[in-house]
Amino acid sequence: MLALFHGSNQIVKKPIITNRFKTLDFGEGFYTTTNQEQAENFALKVPERRKFVGTPTVNCYEFNANLNEFKVLKFDAPNEEWLDFVVNRRRNEVLEQKYDLIIGPVANDDVFATILLYERGIADKETTIKNFKIKPLYTQYLFCSELILEKLIFVNSYEVSKKC
Repeated sequence: MLALFHGSNQIVKKPIITNRFKTLDFGEGFYTTTNQEQAENFALKVPERRKFVGTPTVNCYEFNANLNEFKVLKFDAPNEEWLDFVVNRRRNEVLEQKYDLIIGPVANDDVFATILLYERGIADKETTIKNFKIKPLYTQYLFCSELILEKLIFVNSYEVSKKC
C-alpha cells in the first residue's frame, strides 16, 4: 500500500478526473503526492485560488495496484524527457498517447519559476535540469483514467491551519 495525499478546499471521498487543470505539470486528471507536507501547503493555497470558498483540507488515500495492468508513464528524475513533457503540457499540447497514470517529480513553485526561465530562453536545458537537483522534489501521481482511479481508496481527511 502506498499512502497518497491530495490538498484541496474540501473533503474528496470519491475523486474524479477533471479537465480544468490542462496546463499543469502532467495535464488533466486527479493529482496526488507522496509528500503530506506538500499536500498541506497546497491545501492552504486552494481556498485563496477559489475566492476563499471551502476549508484547507488534506485527503489521505491508499493506493494498491499492479501497475503492469495499466498504461503508466513514469519519470524517475527531473531529466530532459520530464522537462520536455512538463513544458509541453503547460503549453496545453495534446498527448499522442493516453495514460492511466503518470508518475514523476512535482514542479513546485520554485521549479515553475525555473521552467519559465527555460521557456523564455533565459536558461538552457542543461542549466534548468541542474537547478532542479538543488532542492528535493517530491513525487506526484496523476490519475488519468477512471479505471485506475478505482484503485485509490479514501482513508480520511483533516483540516489544515496556517502555520506561524
